[in-house]
Amino acid sequence: MSKVVSYFKSLLLLELLGGLWLTLKYLFRPKYTLMYPMEKTPQSPRFRGVHALRRYPNGEERCIACKLCEAVCPALAITIEAGPRADDGSRRTTRYEIDLFKCIFCGFCEESCPTDSIVETHVHEYHFDQRGQNILTKPKLLAIGDRLEAEIAERRAADAPYR
Repeated sequence: MSKVVSYFKSLLLLELLGGLWLTLKYLFRPKYTLMYPMEKTPQSPRFRGVHALRRYPNGEERCIACKLCEAVCPALAITIEAGPRADDGSRRTTRYEIDLFKCIFCGFCEESCPTDSIVETHVHEYHFDQRGQNILTKPKLLAIGDRLEAEIAERRAADAPYR
């Protein structure tokens, strides 16, 4: 019996008529347009945007070149080279690059970092004018982190009970 009912449903195109009815129902409702630069939609507290490298309060960078973020990145967007630091011989990054064209903003790099060095900010308004600007180098990442440190620390503190 169900085969007969299914046959008549497909013959009468009930799904198509249902879709057309839904379109007709919303056609005459008033539309709402968001005026983007002045109005912004609410953002989730766990939104993941462009990356940043953080520093300790004394100004020393947090990254210890453990390469966990590079290893855990499913898109292979992170490239790290390490070397000893000149003043005390501790291991630090000499090259830290993130290719934003490859990055899928999954947040695995942020979760794997033992020193909370790499974080994803809530910045989603960025663009590239020329080829090569999609690669965030270590100085660019540190500059983003320095500029947004207060916001990053505030959001990390608010999210701490859930980690």
